[in-house]
Amino acid sequence: MRTRIVPQRGFNLDYLMWLFTRLSALGLAVLALFGFMSALIMGARTQMDLSTVMRWTFFPNYFHVTNSEIPDELLWANAFWQLIQIGILLLGVSHGVNGLRMVLEDYIGLSFSRILLRFVFFMLWVGLLFASVYLVLAA
Repeated sequence: MRTRIVPQRGFNLDYLMWLFTRLSALGLAVLALFGFMSALIMGARTQMDLSTVMRWTFFPNYFHVTNSEIPDELLWANAFWQLIQIGILLLGVSHGVNGLRMVLEDYIGLSFSRILLRFVFFMLWVGLLFASVYLVLAA
């Protein structure tokens, strides 16, 4: 039977990542609510169907409104919404990779495997962030 190491009190990596998980989920909820409310204010309630509004809510991309009945699409395509997209991606990718790291570290003891796993997840996180930011800015 393996013994479990009791985490130290105070600020350490595990506590900071636990706190980040909660704050990033809150940030994602705030950004999604902001996207939904702003879509309704910009006219989505009468010019879009529900699926288009939901796509816009969770990923405010200009291409989500091109097939709708929006007369002025320039309001929906600007750098502000790209920054909101990048914020959602930063929080979402970081939240997801951190959650996956936490789940897998529960099954790995203190060994070289944990150090290797953290390095792999760090590289995965950096790669996903670069790819997603590139896709947002190139679209």
